[in-house]
Amino acid sequence: MLAPTVGIAAACDFLDVPRASYYREHPLLGPAPQPLAPPLLVAPTIPARALRPDERQAVRDLLHSPRFQDASPAAIQATLLDEGQYLCSTRTMYRILEADGASRERRDQCVHPPYQKPELLAIAPNQLWSWDITKLRGPVKWTYFYLYVILDVFSRYVVGWMLASRESAELAARLLSSTCKKQKIQPGQLGLHADRGSAMRSKPVGLLLADLSVTKTHSRPYTSNDNPYSESQFKTMKYRPEFPDRFGCLQDGRKFCGTFFP
Repeated sequence: MLAPTVGIAAACDFLDVPRASYYREHPLLGPAPQPLAPPLLVAPTIPARALRPDERQAVRDLLHSPRFQDASPAAIQATLLDEGQYLCSTRTMYRILEADGASRERRDQCVHPPYQKPELLAIAPNQLWSWDITKLRGPVKWTYFYLYVILDVFSRYVVGWMLASRESAELAARLLSSTCKKQKIQPGQLGLHADRGSAMRSKPVGLLLADLSVTKTHSRPYTSNDNPYSESQFKTMKYRPEFPDRFGCLQDGRKFCGTFFP
């Protein structure tokens, strides 16, 4: 009733009613939308102290000259200042080189090859094994025992394990050889997956697997999820309530593993 007389804003203020609520109930009485102004096209301004095209070309020719073609802009700037000559700032030299695509690394860089994610699939026993090595803490600080475990991916059955006082490629090859004989692995039957540890990529292990016609695969660098079965098995073992904080000797560790794995 008051809106036609005093206006909507004054009426809402007098009645202590939010104008948004009033317009929500009376959408036809709301303020008309204002047309959007067209964007203004502003021409880019060139700084007054910017180099002219001929000056930029002179700097470009100097940077690519035989005298300075192997020097950095900072070294070029220092040399020119020693000779009493100043063309532009060091940052401007970098901008000119970047515009020409000449500011990248010119030395040969090591480019890592693309690593394909391994697909661990087994539909029967003794088709795919996963193996890894973990540390078990010894009787005193900085002493460890090394547990080698070979796991069948299909059934999660531990087909072979060994606890030793050191990590060695020869011990790993011996364990793999005896496990293959025990499981009666035929040539071309088995695939073996492991991470990229030194023992896994060692020459004795590689030669042994080649002689046994075992296909080997490795995880991607720094990707523990590519070998999840062995990692999960180690966590299952170490998080058991009866797992000791330290093993007094090698025989204690072998006794525990002898009861855990079965």
